[in-house]
Amino acid sequence: MKQFIVFLLIIFLASNMYQLSASDRVPKGKLFIIGGGSRSDAMVNRMIDEASLREKGYVFILPMASEAPDSATIWSGEQFIRNGIKNVTGFNFQAGKISDKQLLDSLQNASLIYICGGDQARFMKSVSGSPVFDAIHTAFRNGAVIAGTSAGAAVMSKRMITGNELRYPQYNETFKCIEGENIEYADGLGLLKTAIIDQHFVKRSRYNRLITSVLENPDLPGIGIDESTAILVKGNTAEVVGESQVIVFRNKSKSTKRQANKIGANNIQLEIYLPGEKFSISKSN
Repeated sequence: MKQFIVFLLIIFLASNMYQLSASDRVPKGKLFIIGGGSRSDAMVNRMIDEASLREKGYVFILPMASEAPDSATIWSGEQFIRNGIKNVTGFNFQAGKISDKQLLDSLQNASLIYICGGDQARFMKSVSGSPVFDAIHTAFRNGAVIAGTSAGAAVMSKRMITGNELRYPQYNETFKCIEGENIEYADGLGLLKTAIIDQHFVKRSRYNRLITSVLENPDLPGIGIDESTAILVKGNTAEVVGESQVIVFRNKSKSTKRQANKIGANNIQLEIYLPGEKFSISKSN
C-alpha cells in the first residue's frame, strides 16, 4: 500500500513539474504583424509603446527579406528615430556567415525586433536552422515585441505562404483560381502556430489564395491583413491596429471537396474586423 501511495505521489509531482515547465515555455512577447504598405506615425508609436521603448531598450532591424537590405535598414530606422527612439540598430545576417556572438546577443536582448518586407523565402533562407532563428525565439520568449511588414508578416506563421503558385509559375499578385496543390508553403519562424498569415490582403484581392489555404489547412484560420494595417497579438488574442480591415477565414467544419484540381467546401466562416476590434487566433474547432 505504501509503495502504491509513493507511486501516486511521484506521478502527481511529475505532472505538476511538467505543467510548470510547459508554462515557463509560454512566450512573454507580443507580435505586431503589418500587412504591408505605409505605416503611420500612430502605428509606429503603438509598436514603441508595446515594447516600452521610451523607458529602455532598443530596436533591432532585420532586412534580409529585402533586395536592398542596407536601404531597408535605413528607411525603417528613420521611422523610429522620427518618433523619438534613438537606439536603433540592425544587421543583414547571411546564411552560413553568422558567427558574431556580440551581434546575436544584441538581437536576442532587443526590446523590439523589426523584420522588413521583400521576399519571405529569402528571409527564411537566411535564418532557418541558424543562431539568428534561435535568437529571435529567445527574444520572443523573454518578452520582446517581434514586428514585421509584408514578407516580415508572412514569416510569422509556422505554415508560411511563399507567394508562388505551383501550377502557374508566372508570378501573380492575386491567385486567379481556387485549386488544390497550387499554393507553395514553407516553414516560417513559427512564432504564430495557430494561424496562417496573408498580407496586402484587401488591396491585392488575395481572397482566392487564403480560401485555398484554409481548405488545405482546415485546423488553421487564415488571417488576411490589409495594407497600412496590423494585428497586435498577445497570447491567443489579436487586436486590429491601423487604417483598414483584417479578414479571417475559418474552416470550422473541416469541409473540403474535390473535383479534379478544383476544391470546394461548405460553411466557411468569414469575419471582417475593423481597427480597434479584437478576435481569437485559436485553431479552428
